[in-house]
Amino acid sequence: MEWYLGVLKKYAEFNGRARRKEYWMFVLFNMIICFALGFISGLAGSRSGPNLLVNIYQLAVLIPSIAVGVRRMHDTDHSGWWIIVPFVNLVFACTEGTSGENRFGSNPKMTAQPA
Repeated sequence: MEWYLGVLKKYAEFNGRARRKEYWMFVLFNMIICFALGFISGLAGSRSGPNLLVNIYQLAVLIPSIAVGVRRMHDTDHSGWWIIVPFVNLVFACTEGTSGENRFGSNPKMTAQPA
């Protein structure tokens, strides 16, 4: 949960780097929350469909999602613009970051993690 909250605390921070763990834990929590919201909305018999709550949530986390994606690309020493290329960004997101410092900052594995 601290990984998810850590990304939200860095709401619009597009500089720096994000570890694979930070990125994928945020993605995992987003998927769990979207599933839960869709399930709750479906149980409540929402006429607008289960997508309304999910869409509101996704809109709320749009900027943090983009920001952590850009920081993840930076960890692999690539420009943040790569997040707009669907399958290439997936490969980069799964790739281990560069060891040591790169042009986007210090290695996040070597710095303090969210509490």
